[in-house]
Amino acid sequence: ELYRIFLSLFHEHREYFYDWCEIGSIYGAPSDCIWGGGRVEDETCDPSDALALMQKYGISARLTFSNSLLRKEHLSDKRCNTLCALFSESSRVQNGVIIHSELLLDYLKENYPKLYFISSTTKVLTDFEAFRHEVERDDFRYVVPDFRLNKQMDQLNTLTQIQKDKVEFLCNECCWFGCKDRRNCYEAVSRRNLGVNAPEHHCKAPAAEQGYRFSKAMRNPGFIGIDDIQNIYIPMGFSNFKIEGRGLGSALVLEFLLYYMTKPEYQLNVREAIYLDNMLDLF
Repeated sequence: ELYRIFLSLFHEHREYFYDWCEIGSIYGAPSDCIWGGGRVEDETCDPSDALALMQKYGISARLTFSNSLLRKEHLSDKRCNTLCALFSESSRVQNGVIIHSELLLDYLKENYPKLYFISSTTKVLTDFEAFRHEVERDDFRYVVPDFRLNKQMDQLNTLTQIQKDKVEFLCNECCWFGCKDRRNCYEAVSRRNLGVNAPEHHCKAPAAEQGYRFSKAMRNPGFIGIDDIQNIYIPMGFSNFKIEGRGLGSALVLEFLLYYMTKPEYQLNVREAIYLDNMLDLF
């Protein structure tokens, strides 16, 4: 419902939003998808309705199927296959899958060739040469590096323009910059999505009990703000930027959309349009 309102505003009042900013894709997955990763989803909207909304506005929809622990027997899952079949047959714009598992990648390439693929940040690619190798792979249209690589400007500038066009930076990560457990955290989420009974992963980062705070993300050494995008990354030749927020709730996602996409003088107009819509429960 948030995107239904926001996308209408974005297209009917384009003057509210930065002219350098377009919406390349919106990503996520319904609940109970064993191929899911990164987050445990609780989204209950009808996938056909979500797809129809994306098609209406010509936006690529991406299924987040970044589970890192899939085995061969998981590939036959009916729900996930049905979603891939649905999203691969869109008529207006091509849809994609954010992916971690090589096993799943090979399966989707063979069975759903109309989809494109994005290498997930859940691979935790913190070594730049490993990241470069990932970018060089023909399998992926985009590659999302670990946020710890966001400010490695000297190395990023060694990429060719074709390679830069494939990089998609995660801008507003709140995770502790010094985290050594990020891969273990993602694997714990993968186990939960598979229904595996295993001990919970307990984050040991400073102030982890606070959960996500945008104000804290802005102080993260890997944070990419709008000034960085306009004055550093775009002049360097990068053009793809990903906003984290899946599962955080509409109120916080709205703050991201206001900060990254909405001109300051029009932020109140966007807030009012969304706050006053009785169909949307922000809190």
